[in-house]
Amino acid sequence: MPKVVSTRRPQHKPKLGQHFLADDGFALQIVDALGDVSQHTVLEIGPGRGVLTSLLAKRARRLIAVELDRVLAAQLRLRFGMFSNVEVIEADILSVDVDSLFGPKPGLRRPGIEFKPTPAKVIGNLPYYITSDILLRLFDYSSYFDTLVLLVQREVADRIAAEPGGRDYGLLSATAQLNARVEKLFTLPPDAFAPPPKVHSTALRLTMAPRYQKLGLETDGRINHGFIDFLKLSFAQKRKTLWNNLKSNYAEPDLRAALNKAKIKPAARAETLSLEQSAALFRALRNSRGAS
Repeated sequence: MPKVVSTRRPQHKPKLGQHFLADDGFALQIVDALGDVSQHTVLEIGPGRGVLTSLLAKRARRLIAVELDRVLAAQLRLRFGMFSNVEVIEADILSVDVDSLFGPKPGLRRPGIEFKPTPAKVIGNLPYYITSDILLRLFDYSSYFDTLVLLVQREVADRIAAEPGGRDYGLLSATAQLNARVEKLFTLPPDAFAPPPKVHSTALRLTMAPRYQKLGLETDGRINHGFIDFLKLSFAQKRKTLWNNLKSNYAEPDLRAALNKAKIKPAARAETLSLEQSAALFRALRNSRGAS
């Protein structure tokens, strides 16, 4: 059984997290967006009443459905108990040990043989209030996945797909586009859900395509995850300039020299920088620290 650190969240869940997909037509479009899953494992986040699950159970080689709600998880087990390819886990997706689901199993790993899992696919109607947390966690384990098809609030989808220079571009945009190609597929009206939310939702497809190597953020094949912390600091306060956000963590002479080397003005704001520019500044700062 997969290791779960914690299976319950506090019961005071925000109202917007309780809307279930109820339109069979949209459900079919969402599952179709995953492509052929007959030879793949699919991770479904928040299956709820099983609208997507019922389609996936007939298509996927293996389906792992992670549901937080105890009652819903029990109902799903009863409903899909006859499907040998379906596993329902009652858990918080933010606490599930992803390595135990998709990583090498104890006793099966042989010395000198690299473990290369067949990438899984992810699908889910994400609770609005923890969409960013779930996405960032999936990116942390991006080596296990090749495609994510997710329902999110329309405004969040706009942020994820936003280009540098626009007001919607921020940490979530940069992190998503660092890890994947982002496509906005279609928008669902409130009445596609039960109960209907007060907002529209958008189906997103994220095709994993990490850009760390291309951006010079790998050393000896290992990703420098310090870049994510750098992005968090850069976007810490969007109204502040890049200089004001970064000076708390870097010596001013180093910061001035790195900005100059990356050809970025101190008065620039993080949302105006492309990933290439942010990576260039990060590398310049890293090198200045290494030389000091």
